[in-house]
Formats: sequence, C-alpha cells, structure tokens
Amino acid sequence: MKTGDSETAHEPVWRVLSIFENAIVSSALIAMTAIPILEFTLRRLFGFGIKGSSAIVQQLCLIVGMFGAVLAARHNRMLSLSALGQSLKSSLQAAANAFAGGVAVATTLLLGIGGAQFVQARYAAGNYGVNFVPNWAVPIVLPVGFALIALHLLLNSSREWKSRAVVTGIAAALVAIWLLAPNPSSLVPGALIMLAAATLAGIPVFVSLGGLALILFWGEGTPIASIAVEHFALVTDPLLPTIPLFTLAGYVLAESGAPRRLVRVFQAVLGNFGGSSVLATVLLCAFFTTFTGASGITILAIGGLLMPILQSDGYRERKALGLVTSAGSLGLLFPPCLPLILYAVVAKLSLGDMFLGGLLPGILMVAATALWGLRGRSKKGLSRRNFSRSEALMALWDAKWELMLPLVALVSLLYAPTVAAAAFTALYAILVESFIHRDLTLTRGIPRVLAECGLLVGGVLVILGVAQGFATYLNDIDFTARAVELIKPAIHNPLVFLLVLNLWLLVVGCLMDIYSAILIQVPLLVPIGLAYGIDPIHLGIIFLANLEVGYLTPPVGLNLFMSSLRFKKPLAEVTSATLPVAAVLFGAVLLVTYFPWLTTFLPHYFHAN
Repeated sequence: MKTGDSETAHEPVWRVLSIFENAIVSSALIAMTAIPILEFTLRRLFGFGIKGSSAIVQQLCLIVGMFGAVLAARHNRMLSLSALGQSLKSSLQAAANAFAGGVAVATTLLLGIGGAQFVQARYAAGNYGVNFVPNWAVPIVLPVGFALIALHLLLNSSREWKSRAVVTGIAAALVAIWLLAPNPSSLVPGALIMLAAATLAGIPVFVSLGGLALILFWGEGTPIASIAVEHFALVTDPLLPTIPLFTLAGYVLAESGAPRRLVRVFQAVLGNFGGSSVLATVLLCAFFTTFTGASGITILAIGGLLMPILQSDGYRERKALGLVTSAGSLGLLFPPCLPLILYAVVAKLSLGDMFLGGLLPGILMVAATALWGLRGRSKKGLSRRNFSRSEALMALWDAKWELMLPLVALVSLLYAPTVAAAAFTALYAILVESFIHRDLTLTRGIPRVLAECGLLVGGVLVILGVAQGFATYLNDIDFTARAVELIKPAIHNPLVFLLVLNLWLLVVGCLMDIYSAILIQVPLLVPIGLAYGIDPIHLGIIFLANLEVGYLTPPVGLNLFMSSLRFKKPLAEVTSATLPVAAVLFGAVLLVTYFPWLTTFLPHYFHAN
C-alpha cells in the first residue's frame, strides 16, 4: 500500500481526532502503570486493595492495544508480510495500492462489524462486570477501534481523493458481496486468492490473518462475532499487560539521555582495554534491546554513538557497521524482553520458566558476537585511552540510576506480581528520566514516548487478537494433529526434526518479522514439538534464537533497514557487512538446539529447589 500519514491532513477535524487517539493511549498506559502499583502498596500496608484491579488493568490493555493499533494505522506503521506492490512500475503500483487498500479497508470494517455483533450480544445479556461497569462497555473499543483503523487505512491508501474514492468503491463492493452472497462457500477459493494477492501487495499482517479467519468462518457459516470473542478473550489475558509496561520502560530510556550516559560508563570503566569498544557495543545493545523489545530502536538510539567509538578503536567502517547492526538484536533472550513474554502468552507457558530458559543461551549469543568483534580490529590508526579512576567513578555516578534498572525489574519480579513488577519498572524509568535527569518533560517528552510505545504495542496486539480467531479455526479442524500425522512418518528422529526446524525458522526469519512469526508459527509448532518429546521451553528458546538471527537476514531483517536508515548506507552494503555475524550467531543457535541443558538447566534447578 502506498505510504502516507493521515495525520498530515490539515483539517481541524483530523487534528482533533489525532489528539483524541493520543490521549486515549496515553491515559490508558498511565492508568495501567498506576493501578497495579497502588493495588500492591495498599495490600502490603493496609491489607486491602482496589476491587477488580487485575480485570481493570487487563481491560486497559485491550484499550491500549486497539487505540495503539489506530496510531500505527494513522502513521502507516502497521507490520506487513510483503512490500512487493512498492516494487512495481508506477501505473501498476497505483492499481496494486488501490486493490490492497480496498481489501484492507473492507476486511477491517468486517472485523469491526464482528466486534459490534459481540458488543450487541453482551448488551442484550444485560450483565455487569467489575465495579458495576456494563459488560458491553469495554468491548466497544473493538468496533470503534477497527472503524478508526479503516478510516486511516483509507486516508493512507493515497494522497489523492480520486484514488481514495476508488479504494472506497472496492471496499464497499467487497462488503456488499460478503453481506449479500447467497452461497458463500462457493466463493471461498476466489476470496483466498484475492487475499493472497493483497498480502503480496502489502496489506498489514492483521488484515491478512483477520481476513483469513473471516473467509474460513464465512464459508462455514460461522458468525464473525466469534473472532471478536476470541480477540477479547486473548487480549485480556492476565499476563499481557506486562508487554506495554516493560516496553514503556525501554522507550523512556531510549528517548532520554540514558544512551549517552551508559556509553560513557563503558568507555571509562574499560579504559584502554583493547576490545573495550566491542564489549561496550555488545553489552549496551543487549541492555537496550532487552527493554525496547527488539524493535530496532536500539540502533536508532545508540548506533550513532557507538560507530565513532568503534572506528576510533581501530575498526574499519564495514566491520563496525556489521557489529552495530548485529548487536542491535542481542538481548532478545533476556528478561523482560517483549518477544519472550509474547511467546509465553501464545504458547501458554510459565513466564518465569521462559525468563530462566533464555539466560544461558542469551549469554552465549552475546559472547559469540563479542568474540567475532574482537578479532577484527585494524592496527592502523589505533587510538588508546588511558584508564582514569576519577572519570570511571564520575561516569558510574552519573549513570547510577539507569544501571539500577535491571535490578529494580528483578527485585520487583521476585517480590511483586508480574504485572505490578512491570509497572514498578516503567514508573522507575519515568521518574529517573523526568525528575532526576529531567531529560523528558511531563508535558511534551513523556506524552510522546507514551504514544510511541502504544503504537508499537498496538501494532502487535491487534495481530495477536485476530490471529486467535484463525487459531480457533485450526483447532476446530484439528489441524495440528493432522500435521503431526503427516510429519512423523517422514521424520522419525527428533534430532533431524530440530535441524529441519532450524532451517525452517531461518526461512521464516528471512520473510517475517518476529511478532508475526510468533503469532502465526507458534500455535502450529508447539504441538508438533511435543509430539517429538521436545521440552516446550527449549523449543521456545530455539524459536526466539532463530528469529534473533532473522533480524539480520534479508529481505525482512528489521535491523538491516534500521541500520541503513540510521547510517545512510545502501541496504546491500549493510547486508554484506552483517551476514558474517549472522553466520556466527546461527552457529550459536545450533549449539542451543543440540545442547538442551543450556535452556533447561536453570528452570529445572529452580523448580527442584
């Protein structure tokens, strides 16, 4: 679909709408942070808390998810599986954009209609939920959110109103066919082909998955409200609020002066050690990625600080470029990284076990990257820095609050419920950067960070919600059992299955962003892994480690695009510089795969004790 940004429209109505959307996301995130902390504090001090606080926070998560997706649609930053439509000639590209826009708008409207039917059913039931709030009140964000997303998709389909009129006509025709077709089952094959073509043209992932669920349910005569039911049930999962809260902590750090202070710490503490710049790059990138959710923001936040340091330490530009780009994906296996939490939610695993299982493989990935970096320094032009004890102490003192953030997160996880721990971490980051360092003002800086955090989280959660509808269809037809029946006779040995799995996930990582991969692949792969006797935590870490490498592999490696954008280098040059590190990391993935104790040791040890 053609790029644009509906927020650029100058009409007052769109400005008011934008302010409203931002305010909803920001207010919900603030409430999500405050309520768990207040609940935990009241119960510890006075023995009582906020009635229904968990349910309130889960419902706020639904609001953040839907209106965050609205922000993503407004800024045209929805995740897509393909951008083939943008590579066509101008005349064909215009046609592809109109077609994809029509399919996207029609699908989104139908999802909204399903949401409205769900709300109507709840309204007719006349029941009340927490604190006497009607059961239909919170789910109403589903039809409202999808309606706003459809509006922004329409506005972003083109900058010309004539083209937008064409998109509107296509969408209206598709919705009419949906509502009036006398025999939907006969139209299912054509509808699936149309959806596949629109996916190649660049429709958002949530449209592809939501459209697939709609078409399959349509053919069977199943009410489309069932998709909204599953969406509401999953997005209000008790664990899900940790995703926006931990992500918020990371965004606050990245948008403040923390990157500069932390770079100074590593430069000062490591002194004139020959590999100080490499270790600083690897460890800092892992630190930031852990809290920013492997979203690529690590490269944007600290890449520009690290590149000159590496070059001044004797590294050629190509080597430095490859190291910074690859290090930007490290930290994905460390708690509380967003993909770890998302995998635990989708696979229905213990979050604590996933956190523990990722520690040793994560350290292995960091060590492999550091070793690769340490062996590539040029002796020419090498600059050495003398260690200064006073400078090191000053740098540590200046960054002491940021350095304590992992400790705050860990202690909170040990002594408070998971959602409260995430809220404490987010609040700590806000207090440090707004009141102690004063890098982010409460009137401009924090609202901007809240909106950006909501945008990322909403783009992921809307996919998660509609994907559950598709997963429900697969469960109805017993897809996983059939898949196991097909695969088991062909692959008998679990070790061979793991090799095939790694190769498959490498392909997935080349073609799909990590969030889409988790939501699409995990429900299919977990039952198959169980059939081969593979520990679910081990399978999860293998999955995420492969996708960590996927950040560095074309054509959809997010870090490649971020690095190309940040350093103004051709994508081919960035890819060429990064592939050697990707090969090293894939070797580490194979070690994680065939030495399962790296993953299972810590979870089993803590369970035994």
